Formats: sequence, structure tokens, C-alpha cells
Amino acid sequence: MTPKAAQAICGLYAITPDGPDTEALCRKVERALAGGVRVLQYRRKSVDPAIRLSEAGRLARLCEVSGCLFVVNDDAALAQALDARAVHLGRDDGTVAAARSTAGHRLIVGVSCYDELDRAHRAVEEGADYIAFGSFFPSRVKPGAVRPPVDLLTRARSRFDVPVVAIGGITTENAPSLIAAGADALAVISDLFDAEDIEARADQYRRLFAAVGRSLP
Repeated sequence: MTPKAAQAICGLYAITPDGPDTEALCRKVERALAGGVRVLQYRRKSVDPAIRLSEAGRLARLCEVSGCLFVVNDDAALAQALDARAVHLGRDDGTVAAARSTAGHRLIVGVSCYDELDRAHRAVEEGADYIAFGSFFPSRVKPGAVRPPVDLLTRARSRFDVPVVAIGGITTENAPSLIAAGADALAVISDLFDAEDIEARADQYRRLFAAVGRSLP
């Protein structure tokens, strides 16, 4: 695990929504950061590479100013171009070692593990800094995703000495069960960025962690 990874991966972990308007996305991210987002993952699957580089660069600068960890989804080369501190890898995105070889050996690397503790074990053995499980609830972003039981978080926390992230259909209503089960961070897209007041919604998540005694550094 790279230094400070455990401190960095905690609280509300926002994932950027798809959309054609960079200006609108930046405004939404600014409001989320003002509400207390601790981690922001840039996730854009189908956009021109030049636009992606420019857009990611703007969001990275916003995160730097606010003290939020900026994570690049799936693309270690983009992380290298931005001198980003973190990257997140899915099932087909290569190894932890390959990501660090591309973007730097002090890179924080997270790995999606879906509903698989064995996959999480392999990721941690390879040097992953955090592991993510889900979709715990029905998700509009990934409607066909696997659905692990909530107690998978408890088992993961007892087995692995890295932060555990929950993702998938998370709302302020169902979030407390995930935090209580052991999630260090909650990865949220729609419930945050579709909210009428994004800053207030982010603050709601911050207070949910405090309500169950999970203080954030």
C-alpha cells in the first residue's frame, strides 16, 4: 500500500457523470467539493481524447485546490499525463504493477472486485491500495451489475488491511447500512450529481459517516 492511501480513501467518493457539457460538469464538481467530497474519480468512457485530457486537467486542478484526491478511471496513461496521484482499475484494465509502471510507483491504485473476495485477495497481493465492491443496490449506470450482499463489506474489512469502497445505487437512505457494515468510502454518481442541491447532498453523506462514529481525517 502506498503512503497515505488509507487516509485518502474515506468518506464520500464521487464519480463523475456522463454528459456533453464540460462547463456544467465543472460547476457540479465545484459544488460537490464544497460539500465535502473526499475523493473524485474522473470516469468518461466515450469522449474525444483531447477533450478528455482537457476536462480531466480542469477537474484535477479543482481537486488540488480543495484537497480532494483525484482518481483517473481505467487509464494509467492519462494519470501520467496529468501527474495524478491515483487510478482505478476495472476487470479488463490491466494489473496494478502495469499501472504503476506507466504512471509512477507511488501511484495510489484501486481495484474493482465486484462480488469476489478472491479477486480482492489477488488485488491486495499485487499491491492494490484499496478495493471496491458492488453494485450493492440497483444502479441506473450499470443496471446489469452483480449484486453482492451487504455483509461482504464486513468480511472484506476483517480480511484485508486496505480501505474498502462500496458502490452501486447508493443513496442517503441506504448508505448507513453500508457504512455500518464497514465501508470506508461510498462511491456515488446519480444520487449526488442529480441532486437539486449538490453541495447539501454531499454534506448529508459527510454527516452520515459522523452519525455512526466514523470520523474522517
